[in-house]
Amino acid sequence: MVYSASCFAGKYSQKLGFRKVSELKTAVAEKVRDFVTAGGFMFAMCSATDSYDIALAAKDIDICSEMFDGDGADPSANSKLDFSRTFAFENFQLYMDPYKYEYSTIDVDANMRANINDNDYFTLFDFSAKYDPVPTMLTQCHANVVHNFLGQTTAFHKSIIKKSVTLLGEKDGTDEVKYIHGNVGRGTFTWYAGHDPEDYQHAVGDPPTDLALHKNSPAYRLILNNILFPAAKKKKQKT
Repeated sequence: MVYSASCFAGKYSQKLGFRKVSELKTAVAEKVRDFVTAGGFMFAMCSATDSYDIALAAKDIDICSEMFDGDGADPSANSKLDFSRTFAFENFQLYMDPYKYEYSTIDVDANMRANINDNDYFTLFDFSAKYDPVPTMLTQCHANVVHNFLGQTTAFHKSIIKKSVTLLGEKDGTDEVKYIHGNVGRGTFTWYAGHDPEDYQHAVGDPPTDLALHKNSPAYRLILNNILFPAAKKKKQKT
């Protein structure tokens, strides 16, 4: 099934003028970067966060195994990553085993959190609306301690995050960061790890969450903040 899907993706890539699937995906990542640097807003969750920076860092490097694109990955890929191209993460290493669930050392392994559902929380940072209006808007919530939730990407290791990035939420007493924000060019990005805020360990094929049952979800409120964020406007000052 994986090989069949890869063949389809390969044919589609070639139809669009690319030799390989990896080249098509790199082109998509570049277009997103151009959009943000020109003044756009990017909000991403789960594996759309770390996999995006991986794609940027690995430009012109083959990091795909044979089962995905027909030829093997570059065995020296990790030594060739260019972290100057990434938005949020640096000094990470890729997991080259295609059967490993994690992509890289950016992500906190969800398997390390077995059976802690009821005691798994992250805390939002406090910001000054006067001096930090954007982080204040993005963390606005009726609760500052929020129940955690897993995903393909569950959380980010703090040591991998660039100093220029603002941390919005983390798990106290650990190096796990859940929610981050940063500026690139004239635009901004906000990345939120985890998959479904009201389903702690949402699996492939699970039914979608009924949002009507979670009208006051603090974790979903953070998503709403990002949806509304582009509509925020500065109030004209009297002169």
